[in-house]
Amino acid sequence: MKLNDLYSTATSFRKSDKMPVLFVGHGSPMNALEDNSFTQTLQNLGQQIRLDHPPTAILVVSAHWLTKGSFATLNPMPETIHDFGGFPQALFDMQYPAPGSPEFAQQLIDMVPDVHGSDEWGLDHGSWTILHHLFPQADIPVFQLSLDYTKPLAYHFELAQQLQFLRERGVLIIGSGNVVHNLRLSVPKLMMNDNTPHDWAVEFDSWVKNKIDQRDFRSLVHYQQTGQAGALAVPTVDHYLPMLYSLGATDAKEPIKQVFEEVSYGGLSMRTFMAG
Repeated sequence: MKLNDLYSTATSFRKSDKMPVLFVGHGSPMNALEDNSFTQTLQNLGQQIRLDHPPTAILVVSAHWLTKGSFATLNPMPETIHDFGGFPQALFDMQYPAPGSPEFAQQLIDMVPDVHGSDEWGLDHGSWTILHHLFPQADIPVFQLSLDYTKPLAYHFELAQQLQFLRERGVLIIGSGNVVHNLRLSVPKLMMNDNTPHDWAVEFDSWVKNKIDQRDFRSLVHYQQTGQAGALAVPTVDHYLPMLYSLGATDAKEPIKQVFEEVSYGGLSMRTFMAG
């Protein structure tokens, strides 16, 4: 190994102040274009993180990359993926030209045997629609970790615990999904511009908050115990799993601050929190 290569490798493994962990309820892709209380919260949060803990790189675990097996993106320049339909052209025109982080992705692959490399994905809307507000300059390298849809919830939480080392290397970990995500029961209210939440959505969202406050992450892994409220709030686990990654990457005694709390259009929780 050449001296320059050795120095570069050693530098990439230097410890930094431990980065926080975020979970963001990303909601509709239209939030990328809108100026509202949620997007303003993200903007302020991003400014504070950049001031207190400037990230070297960002790892996003998004609800919108489901795979058989777990993969990290190795793309040096990930494309902006517009993985949706039926929205205004302005949303399709948006780009988030952040560089990738193949170096940190490779570290993750080397340290966690279940994770493999991929160059077949970029930044889906679970990533770029929130990063657009958190870090609008798009100057921080970003890579993604996929969700293995064949594995049980406990597997994902345990895998997330193995990501904690990245926080000491300057990597900001973001889970991007929604605690409550039932589009079938939300779209009718959305069409009528009715922002009133369903009772079951508020019940489940409040239950999740209480379990986070109690540090009872095991119950969150076994959310089915909540009965009908859980079944309606989490009809599929894709948007719920990123929250488990954010909690799994959190130390046992770290404070967890609820940054944004809202259940909108019947069955869509925008709950956002930060640990550390």
